[in-house]
Amino acid sequence: MIPQETVSRILDTARVEEVIGDFVTLKRRGGNLVACCPFHNEKTPSFYVSPAKGIYKCFGCGKAGSAVGFVMEYEHLSYVEALKYLARKYNIEVVEKELSPEEMAARQRTESLHLVCDFAEKFFVESLSTQEGHTIGYQYFKSRGLEDDTIVKYGLGWAPRSHRDFADAALKEGYKEEYLIDTGMCVKRDDGSLSDRFYDRVMFPFHTVSGRIVGFGGRTLKSDHTIAKYVNSPETEIYIKNRMLYGLYFAKAAISRLDKCYLVEGYLDVLSMHQLGITNVVASSGTSLTEGQIRLIKRFTSNVTIMYDGDGAGIKAALRGINMILKEGMNVKVVLLPDGDDPDSFSRKHTLAEVEEFIEANERDFIGFKTDLLLEEAGGDPLKKANLINDIADTIAEMPDAVKRSVYVDATADKFRIASDILFDRIRATREKALSDEEAAAARERARRDREASYAPEPVAEVPEYETVPPQVQVSSDEEPRLVPCERELLGFILTYGTSPLNFESDSEFYAGNEPQTVAEFIDEALHCDSAEFVNSRYRKVYNRYFELYDEGFEQDRIVKSLLDGEDREMAAVASELSQERYRLSVKNFSDALTSRESWLVNFVPRSILAYQDKKMEVRYSELVRKLASAPEAEQREIMADLETVGKIRRKIMLRLGREKKTH
Repeated sequence: MIPQETVSRILDTARVEEVIGDFVTLKRRGGNLVACCPFHNEKTPSFYVSPAKGIYKCFGCGKAGSAVGFVMEYEHLSYVEALKYLARKYNIEVVEKELSPEEMAARQRTESLHLVCDFAEKFFVESLSTQEGHTIGYQYFKSRGLEDDTIVKYGLGWAPRSHRDFADAALKEGYKEEYLIDTGMCVKRDDGSLSDRFYDRVMFPFHTVSGRIVGFGGRTLKSDHTIAKYVNSPETEIYIKNRMLYGLYFAKAAISRLDKCYLVEGYLDVLSMHQLGITNVVASSGTSLTEGQIRLIKRFTSNVTIMYDGDGAGIKAALRGINMILKEGMNVKVVLLPDGDDPDSFSRKHTLAEVEEFIEANERDFIGFKTDLLLEEAGGDPLKKANLINDIADTIAEMPDAVKRSVYVDATADKFRIASDILFDRIRATREKALSDEEAAAARERARRDREASYAPEPVAEVPEYETVPPQVQVSSDEEPRLVPCERELLGFILTYGTSPLNFESDSEFYAGNEPQTVAEFIDEALHCDSAEFVNSRYRKVYNRYFELYDEGFEQDRIVKSLLDGEDREMAAVASELSQERYRLSVKNFSDALTSRESWLVNFVPRSILAYQDKKMEVRYSELVRKLASAPEAEQREIMADLETVGKIRRKIMLRLGREKKTH
């Protein structure tokens, strides 16, 4: 844990324009800085950075936050990792809380494994510049069309022919034999000596999402079929294959910005496409696609296009990937390249525009892909056609979203001219069987754990700190939906204009005394007098934290920045979404508000409170109506009296809102 004093120092030191300026070219516009948004495609700049307030805001896609929030969003880091990133940038020493001896040993071990991998990458890169490496490895990379900048950027290298060069170099530098073995970089022979795992191969380092090197893939350049074409690092404490996607560290920003990921098979497929200019591309690191890898993609986008070779193996891999991706609730399309081509060779034969045009013309959803593929096999055989329809129905059944299932059922029914009810029956049966199988597996797992628990306590596993994406603001299903928009509007007024004064006329029914109240005080007093509390838990949490800081005497900008900088990223997400000028003065509002923000606030803040009170009465009225329908006769008179009272209150509110004409 980073001490709070250090956190405060980091946040106070970090300049939002300096941090964002490392990633985006900012141009001065008045007191602000502007740029094209790094989070979505745009030609006209709508991304604003306010050095005075320490925040950024895109008026196109809505993303907003502080320096630490930008680093988390752009680099997809956790809060702690983003703080450490800023600390390194500003040369601030981070001394974390004192760890137990066991924690310290575990941390030192993990760091030692990382340091070995860092040294290995440096060793392989330097070996590429030797006479042997340049003659064999470098010339191979050049023959595959890779430019020097690409070779350097992705850390490509060469493992020398000798079986001991790396081990000798690492031991000479003081790296322990234990860590050389545990990273999988070396193996121990029967005679006790060390041997390199990687030798006489070109090398591709594997990066985590945050950029740390944890493993390698090595490709032989020999045509001897008795030698494995690829050798990858074994699974280790820091390298878990099903959580690794080759190229993701370099592709994550483009995937997030374009809201799409191209999934290919090989390292060179990724490198060639990135070099061409299509950078939202990743590969499965030489392994079959796994659920863990799909969930890794899902952190950045829900849209995946599989781009595999057009041969039999590529088609088989695409079919397998479709079901896995759909099962995670994601959207999947397929692009098959001409037979004999892979993304690497296709990219090298064509220009960027030609590749993009080909993808656009040949990208198909899974129904079209499967239909075209399997109908050709079915020919005129009605039984094979029925199997094809069942296969597509089973694929649709993988989708967790009922609406998506329904849409695809309609499309399939139209395509094959069959009743949608038939497909729904098949899907229902498939899902019920899958659920039954899952429940049975879960029951077996529970039984296994019970047996283990009967003779040994179950160990508590330490949860690793993975990179996380800030959570989306949502409305819980048990919250009254009619009140949430009103709460959103009131909280928006507080976060945007909280300390602005409300100067009512002396005869106004809202006038509160000689000293003008602020917007925040006015709203808080109105809710307090009404004994009201926000029903939306996220808005309520931000509301309460705002007034904690307000009561401590913080200024508006500092309150908002504190919310944006805080470790609670749910609160930060709400604050970034609502702490902006949410209203544009139309011509009518401009004249009605007498052109000033102060007059506009005096007009609209009270109206928002009245609208909130009206919705509360509407909810209360609905509750009484439901209660009346099932109430005993003895209670009905009292309920009807309450209904009449609520109705009168609503009519008074309507009059004050100007929605109902006053009658005499």
